[in-house]
Amino acid sequence: MPTSSLINPLWNEKKVKNYLPHMTVPEVDDFLTKSDLVIIPIGALEQHSSHLPIGTDFINGVEQCKLIAQERDVLVAPVLMAGQSPYHMAFSGSITLSADTIIQVHMETVVSLIKHGFKRFVFMNSHGGNRAITTFLVDQINQKTAGVAVDFGVAIHPYLKSDTYKKPEVLDRHAGTGETSDSLYLMPDLVQLDKATATKLTLPKHLKQMLPEVINEEPTAKLLFLSEALKGEETGKKTSTLEMTKTGVWGELNPKEATVERGAKNINNTVQAAVKFIDKWNDLIKE
Repeated sequence: MPTSSLINPLWNEKKVKNYLPHMTVPEVDDFLTKSDLVIIPIGALEQHSSHLPIGTDFINGVEQCKLIAQERDVLVAPVLMAGQSPYHMAFSGSITLSADTIIQVHMETVVSLIKHGFKRFVFMNSHGGNRAITTFLVDQINQKTAGVAVDFGVAIHPYLKSDTYKKPEVLDRHAGTGETSDSLYLMPDLVQLDKATATKLTLPKHLKQMLPEVINEEPTAKLLFLSEALKGEETGKKTSTLEMTKTGVWGELNPKEATVERGAKNINNTVQAAVKFIDKWNDLIKE
């Protein structure tokens, strides 16, 4: 090990078990003697207001996958940082990729991993704008390759515990108290809570009228609301991020109300649900 004066002063990363970018070839070969399961986070590089980094979705997704991989033998293999985020493009630093690009990159990734002996794939979408892409990608892998793929959100849903925190009485989504709480737990050094600010939302009239039912999780209202909200400015829907919120926060609570305790409880719930799903899948394919 070189002396501290000779190494990169910015280096602070530690080797993480089962995290592909950190692994050597012999370590991957050894992993394959124990498991053929891969989890691939699909994130985004997009604005998260003034208190969360542009890489929030990617970083939080990868960190959750790493935590799962410490509990069970699953290879964590992120391949793209950016996702589909056209509605955030009015904010500097946001990057958006086409659905075709995201699908193509992940299809080629899976084909590569299959060649090495991996067979099962879990796609963990950590950005709402990738939801439809993830669904289609999973289907294409199952239809066109020797691999078997599942959507993380669908897979773990039956194993999640019911929410233990009081639901807000106002809209609280992108860069709001929930996402900020998760970030305080997963990447605390990158959260600048002192810079968080509340915002006033400007929604098209018919969407504003839906809000009470959306907040109460009424299925049809929520489906229609999310089908129209957060869409690119070029669609004319008046629901791009900047058209609805000047700060980039899509919610009416002040993100300063976020807590690391809430984030820890939420992430632990997700990790333990993933562990239960993995155990069940492993059990079902035992010979």
